[in-house]
Amino acid sequence: MLLRLHHAAIICADYAVSRRFYTEVLGLRVVAENLRAERRSMKLDLALPDGSQIELFSFPAPPPRPSRPEACGLRHLAFAVADLDAAVARLQGFGVDVEPVRVDEFTGRRFTFFADPDGLPLELYEA
Repeated sequence: MLLRLHHAAIICADYAVSRRFYTEVLGLRVVAENLRAERRSMKLDLALPDGSQIELFSFPAPPPRPSRPEACGLRHLAFAVADLDAAVARLQGFGVDVEPVRVDEFTGRRFTFFADPDGLPLELYEA
């Protein structure tokens, strides 16, 4: 029935800061950017190389995330990378704090976590 993940939606507190983070720091491609005037909201569609997308929304005064990362609901987003060390170096070059690299006890793959500007946990998983 399900084919693949189409998109994940993220609500940000500061649209300009998050737009820069997802486009410049993470390097996602802008597919579309729209003002939703009736909602006083921006919607930015961003694409990953495999075609999956992130929808970045702004809303006036969104509530903060309840806790990190163990709140009910979405725990984190994980992105596959070919070279974890290079990806970590890129993030650190932009001043992003990255947790120490760990090894998945079940797959043997290396991974790490960092956060977007609103504290949403994001994972890099070496493919």
